[in-house]
Amino acid sequence: MRGVLLGTAALLALSIATPAARLAPPRQAAPSATPAAAAPAQNQTALTDEQIEHFLKEAKVVKTKGIGKGVTGATRATLTDGVITHDAQIQQIEEKKAQFDAPGAQEFNFEDSWRFNVAAYRVNKMIGLDMVPVSISRPWQSKPSAFTWWIDDVMMDEGKRLKDKTQPPDTAVWNEQMQLVRVFDQLIYNVDRNVGNLLICKNWKVWAIDHTRAFRTQSSLKSAAQITRCDRTVLEGLKTLDKPSLKAQIGEFVTDYQINGLLARRDKIVEILEKGGPAALFTRKAN
Repeated sequence: MRGVLLGTAALLALSIATPAARLAPPRQAAPSATPAAAAPAQNQTALTDEQIEHFLKEAKVVKTKGIGKGVTGATRATLTDGVITHDAQIQQIEEKKAQFDAPGAQEFNFEDSWRFNVAAYRVNKMIGLDMVPVSISRPWQSKPSAFTWWIDDVMMDEGKRLKDKTQPPDTAVWNEQMQLVRVFDQLIYNVDRNVGNLLICKNWKVWAIDHTRAFRTQSSLKSAAQITRCDRTVLEGLKTLDKPSLKAQIGEFVTDYQINGLLARRDKIVEILEKGGPAALFTRKAN
């Protein structure tokens, strides 16, 4: 299909134009499952999100190993409930700094937390995004942790796609997925989106992972220029967000100030999209 390809390179280029857009250096995201990995007893498409949540909460951890990438000290764990065997990523990072300095950038009241992975998954569900893997809160080795479903059938990440100059089979569908990632990152004020934490499955579905550096308190958008188009269902989901529902879903993982910031950014996103008229909206195709 012919058309203009919107990749993560464009996404990052837009972010770099705004100094606040990258307040921390890129981290290489944890790798996801590949076809060479042991196949689970049931794959993700056979389970609902609720079933995956239950599995991650209740299944026994039978094996762990360090991932060896990134700076959050993530662990890859194999879980089983006797019927299903599947891997998960365990993150326990909980870091706060009054001031965080990175090359060419600075952030005050810096946070890097496992809690934001769970919150990102739940907000993703609330707005009907379906691009963030299931993540739940569960203690591990006496410490609070995020257990996140390990994505199967990953072909590559966005970094490899750009390096190999691999073109998606359907440019329009690809562009729409990238546009949705941008909307979501602006909504949660993600300061660490990079090409290593966008995973591309064999069917070219994109999964956005690793949101431990998100949910800032700013009421402004990180980069308003990144809001260009949105799926109609996601826009309606954005409009339904309110403080009571957010407190019920993510209140144990974020502060009231962070919820207030999210709602203020939501208002700005909706305003931009509504000003864009029909051209700013699309109906997403299933991968």
